[in-house]
Amino acid sequence: MCSQVISNSWKAYILLVCAFFFGISLEASNDLYSPNGKIGVRWEHPAKGLSVMYKKGEASIPVVQLKNIGLHLQPASGDEFNYVSSSVVTPIHEDYTMITGKRRHCTNEGNQQIFHFKTSQNVLLDLELRVYDDGIAFRYVFPQPAKEMYVADENTAFAFQEGITRWTQKLNQAYEDFYLKNKGRVQGYTAGQWGFPALFEVADSVFTLISEANVAKGNCGSWLNNAASESTYKVEMAEPSKVSGRWCSPWRVAIIGSLADVVESTLVTDVSEPCRLSDVSWIKPGVVSWIYWAYNHGSKDCQLIKKYIDFAADFHLPYMLIDAEWDEMGNGGNVEDALAYAKQKKVAPLLWYNSSTAWCSFGPLYRLNKPEMRQKEFAWLESVGVKGIKVDFFSQDSVATMNYFVDILEDAAKYHLMVNFHGASIPRGWQRTYPHMMSVEGVYGAEWYNNKEVLTDSAAWHNCTLPFTRNVVGPMDYTPCTFTDSQHPHLTSNGHELALLVAFESALQHLADHPEGYYAQPAEVRSFISSLPTVWDDTKLLSGYPSSHVVLARKNGDCWYIAGLNGTNGKKSLTVDLSFIQELVKEITLYADGKECNQFDIQTLPGLKKAVHEVDCLPRGGFVMKVQVKY
Repeated sequence: MCSQVISNSWKAYILLVCAFFFGISLEASNDLYSPNGKIGVRWEHPAKGLSVMYKKGEASIPVVQLKNIGLHLQPASGDEFNYVSSSVVTPIHEDYTMITGKRRHCTNEGNQQIFHFKTSQNVLLDLELRVYDDGIAFRYVFPQPAKEMYVADENTAFAFQEGITRWTQKLNQAYEDFYLKNKGRVQGYTAGQWGFPALFEVADSVFTLISEANVAKGNCGSWLNNAASESTYKVEMAEPSKVSGRWCSPWRVAIIGSLADVVESTLVTDVSEPCRLSDVSWIKPGVVSWIYWAYNHGSKDCQLIKKYIDFAADFHLPYMLIDAEWDEMGNGGNVEDALAYAKQKKVAPLLWYNSSTAWCSFGPLYRLNKPEMRQKEFAWLESVGVKGIKVDFFSQDSVATMNYFVDILEDAAKYHLMVNFHGASIPRGWQRTYPHMMSVEGVYGAEWYNNKEVLTDSAAWHNCTLPFTRNVVGPMDYTPCTFTDSQHPHLTSNGHELALLVAFESALQHLADHPEGYYAQPAEVRSFISSLPTVWDDTKLLSGYPSSHVVLARKNGDCWYIAGLNGTNGKKSLTVDLSFIQELVKEITLYADGKECNQFDIQTLPGLKKAVHEVDCLPRGGFVMKVQVKY
């Protein structure tokens, strides 16, 4: 194996210098800028690689250096890729509609340049570089390989300045851990492997979030490794990827700007493949009644399932999820009886499946692994009125696992089944390509109140970190809003819990609590939950800082829903400035913390749309403000 493609040799570097000085249609310039002029990529010299800069006012702020751009190939020929030519700079205009996510209508502007390389044996390679108004993206492309080979690993490294603050999650199979605030090292953790996404504060109020997007069949997933140098994060592939026919790496994505720029960005879906479905009319996001949090083995009990179906019917929720072990259901009925009862109650059922690729032995097992078995199962599901599936317990990000995700999505679409992946990797843009992918776990969610005490003391600050990290890249099935306790207690207020339904984006939003926990709430809260949307016309970050607090606004129709979370152990007043709302305001309803953490203070607020409201939160508290506008 040898290191190939834009190697560390002077020859390869000088060729890239030529590309940036002479191949780019920027007069007498070695910079490539975003259309708005805020983000630039500069070639400096061989030791530094590509420097990414951000313009804040008159200042030009260094964001990150892209070092060692290139790949490790097998078999190794010892032959370097030499620069051949580069394309002119071409504008990129993204304009598309999403069913789910931060906003329905997504747009972005960028500039792209493609650099062409070739070995003496005529193996061609392209490096595609895009600079958008809110970040950069690049990938490697083998346009027409003449023979089969493998990409064994990637050289690319993101090198940051020493001492900056970052929020990174230790790599694990299910992407379930805290995003730890650190300076590059975490005591006792020597592996240095960090899962995507990773957030860096490169200067005062200037951030970049690193992730990957558009993982296609034939790609593996990857992560970051800073074991060699605490501020240099190398892209590390899960395993070698076979190159046969045209091959593209996933896009390496860096969202850049203020925290609002990061949170509101759609860059991950902007660079992903467009929707592949011709008919999306059957995809119906919504709120789900979910049994597992309160009753870990509850799906074995038909009477408990009926209880949750009744709850869904009473609260006008469209869905109820029958979770693991439904193939062992008893106590007065089997799964067919439960499905018939859901139909009678006009509640659409969702069913859980084991991916049968990892450690857990909960059933049903081995029903989705082979194409013919999977399609037979999906045909049965459609025939009995099941509207979606939750598939759980996947292996880590190998090529086979990524192929399996795509196979499930493609087959599920044929039978009009929405999909939720659990115990799985993070979303990497599939929500655009396959819009029936409604949610993905990949998060330390409320389920962990079942497993350990980890969330009891940490949930509040953790919840105030997720909108700036994990939820930026795609839907997140945290299973929020629990007013009672599972095996381990929670310390967050009821106002905080209600706000999670808005703060966390997931097209299928699972209500995890005992039904009694919802029935016990004030009528206004019950009505709020019953009418809760899970898709949004727009998303805006009003204020916040990771682990401290967040005020986040989402729009659906004629209403803005504003969630406020206090991540601290002390009382905090959060500011809501409504000047961003363009329409006339008809009504403002505030669901705030009461005197005690299990109480609400619900009120109608006076004031015009441009009023600034101060909302007092309890320790680990929160609120929702519902602002109805006039058209």
